[in-house]
Amino acid sequence: MTSRGTRSREGKARDGRPPTLEEVAVRAGVGRGTVSRVINGSPRVSERTRAAVEAAVAELGYVPNRAARALAANRADAIALVVPEPEARFFAEPYFSDIVGGIGDALADSGMQLLLTFAGGARERRRLAQYLAAHRADGALLVSVRADDPLPELLTGIGIPTVISGPRSAAEPLPSVDSDNAEGARTAVSHLLARGRRTIATITGRLEVYGAACRLDGYRRALAEAGHAPDPGLIAVADFSEEGGRRAMAGLLARRPDLDAVFAASDVMAAGARQALRAAGRRTPDDVALIGFDDSAVARHMDPPLTSVRQPIEEMGRAMAELVLAVVAGESGPRHLVLPTELVVRESS
Repeated sequence: MTSRGTRSREGKARDGRPPTLEEVAVRAGVGRGTVSRVINGSPRVSERTRAAVEAAVAELGYVPNRAARALAANRADAIALVVPEPEARFFAEPYFSDIVGGIGDALADSGMQLLLTFAGGARERRRLAQYLAAHRADGALLVSVRADDPLPELLTGIGIPTVISGPRSAAEPLPSVDSDNAEGARTAVSHLLARGRRTIATITGRLEVYGAACRLDGYRRALAEAGHAPDPGLIAVADFSEEGGRRAMAGLLARRPDLDAVFAASDVMAAGARQALRAAGRRTPDDVALIGFDDSAVARHMDPPLTSVRQPIEEMGRAMAELVLAVVAGESGPRHLVLPTELVVRESS
């Protein structure tokens, strides 16, 4: 006797319903997105998995939905990397090259191309929207996005699956990948305290950037854990640039000449801070210890070499690409990934 949900060789259940993609996935022992990739001829599956799915399709008599097949046929086989920053900053900062490297690694075996585009102004955003609305890309990756940037809503409004690097807030609705900014900063400042530093300043990035605000929170948390009340005079806001770090450091020295340590929220700003310290006759680390964030090539090549919080930037890029590929394929999974950081101690602290 056959139960209500049992499928016949003709692909019909006793209730007359055709088999579904989900039932094929259960029969094959894979995810729904994997079945979709096999049916649409994607190279991103192993031969063993392909054979299992094809066997389940044949056994259940599954017939792919025509609309879904048409959508697959219209795919661009491309992912857009959208950067709302000036091109000069993109090519000057190691963060961007590292994250592109990770994205490229993840896309290498997917058959997807990577399209790089800059969208820092209203005209560029309009052109990008027109381009993507014409189905020139299957998904988008956003990096360096400010809290008030309209780009995420623009992309989701035209139906482009989008993943963001660094959420805009704790309530970010888009899938996102980030490093543990607050814990990285807390670890850096705790290291300075353990080395006997007591008047510790920080140079933050733009605080409308959620990651920069989290790093400031970590700085404050480390001080509070050690019984120190944060001093507003020891906090300088900059813009993640070398010149911004130099100006911020000069201002800190003018306000608090007694400071004995600085945590800069990026290696690039730490390099600018080092220039200001040297110009003021302060030795690093003898007079002022210095720590950065990113553990980029800048940190390793400074004099003295810079202690820095390592965030796994390439791994973040890979995770972003894998996440957007999963969203494009209709797969479910974690929507918000936070990767751990590590303090790399060098001579500057």
